[in-house]
Amino acid sequence: MINIYEVQETNEMIEKENLDVRTITLGISLLDCISSDLDEVKKNIYEKITTVAKDLVATGEYIEKEYGIPIVNKRISVTPIALVGGAACKSPEDFTEIAKVLDKAAKEVGVNFLGGYSALVSKGMTKADELLIRSIPEALKCTERVCSSVNLGSTKTGINMDAVRLMGEIVLKTAEATKENDSLGCAKLVVFCNAPDDNPFMAGAFHGVTEADAIINVGVSGPGVVKNALEKVRGESFEVLCETIKKTAFKVTRVGQLVAKEASQMLGVPFGIIDLSLAPTPAVGDSVADILTEIGVERPGAPGTTAALALLNDQVKKGGVMASSYVGGLSGAFIPVSEDQGMIDAVEAGALTLEKLEAMTCVCSVGLDMIAIPGDTKATTIAGVIADEMAIGMVNQKTTAVRIIPVIGKGVGETVEFGGLLGYAPIMPVNSFSSDNFVNRTGRIPAPIHSFKN
Repeated sequence: MINIYEVQETNEMIEKENLDVRTITLGISLLDCISSDLDEVKKNIYEKITTVAKDLVATGEYIEKEYGIPIVNKRISVTPIALVGGAACKSPEDFTEIAKVLDKAAKEVGVNFLGGYSALVSKGMTKADELLIRSIPEALKCTERVCSSVNLGSTKTGINMDAVRLMGEIVLKTAEATKENDSLGCAKLVVFCNAPDDNPFMAGAFHGVTEADAIINVGVSGPGVVKNALEKVRGESFEVLCETIKKTAFKVTRVGQLVAKEASQMLGVPFGIIDLSLAPTPAVGDSVADILTEIGVERPGAPGTTAALALLNDQVKKGGVMASSYVGGLSGAFIPVSEDQGMIDAVEAGALTLEKLEAMTCVCSVGLDMIAIPGDTKATTIAGVIADEMAIGMVNQKTTAVRIIPVIGKGVGETVEFGGLLGYAPIMPVNSFSSDNFVNRTGRIPAPIHSFKN
């Protein structure tokens, strides 16, 4: 139960410190939609989503009104479509037809985004996996709400370098396909190592095959709340600093737990997990970069930044797991560039580079996120960046990801406006030396020695 003091404290966090429930994500299994007939698959998918999710948005809006807790997004995740469409789809165009149906269903039920236009290829690609991947540029061009993800590696299986090389090409083709909107399609495309089955955040959400027929996952975010709490303990020891972050994360997670349980009960869908992730927005006072500054670095990127982020991420997780028995997803600190005003400022000041961001991904929740690069960057260079990030995830037994945006027609020194929660970003320089010979090798990088846990 939440006592009256916690209610008052929560109200203050919402009103003054940008606390919000970032998303209620309804995971829906589409395995029972499989057929060898494409028209049948499309019909089954549309009916399943519009039936199971018909009350999702209304439920979220009711909880917002009843409890006064902002719920920014209502979203859906579905079974990876490479699995669902494999029997019926014989070409990339067939998969694109499914993407259009997913978009239509998402619009019908009123959700912001639908994730799961995905393939899981950490050890190898089926024909269906490859067809779906090759369909991604067109699928993201002709839809508004569909998000795509591809899992390219894991600690258990290694890194599928054939898929990494292909995804370098696909990212560039997606940028080209959506160049009229500053290559915005790439903002809805993410590649993973060790992708979790229960992530409620876009663009990487999908409904894992180990999940129930339907599940409610809630993502809660409050970087402004953490920043405000740390302002009160300036100059104190690391022990006080850590305790403050942990206690604050506990309170934030409790809000998510309340919303998740209420939504689960109202929809008659089991509660899955709470994802406590400090996910910033471009709004002033809603920045992970500002937390790092409050911890003590002048700008993100300064010496000490990686240590500060490691401390933050760990204490967030510790506070979360004390507040809920079912903390999952990504849970920790996100470091997207375009969505965080403090990160943008650090890049523009010259404090933060792509290489420093890569170092920071060793200890954050996800990876290289919402980073704009020159549109003339080679596909093999993008694949090399992806391979580096996959290696960090594989070796460190953590989730890592890349959501990188080569902005066609723009170069270093220019900026790109994405709008809304996606913000804007300065175009960052990329190392110009070639990785062609490395990326063009075929096969896979084997799993590390510590993957053998049996």
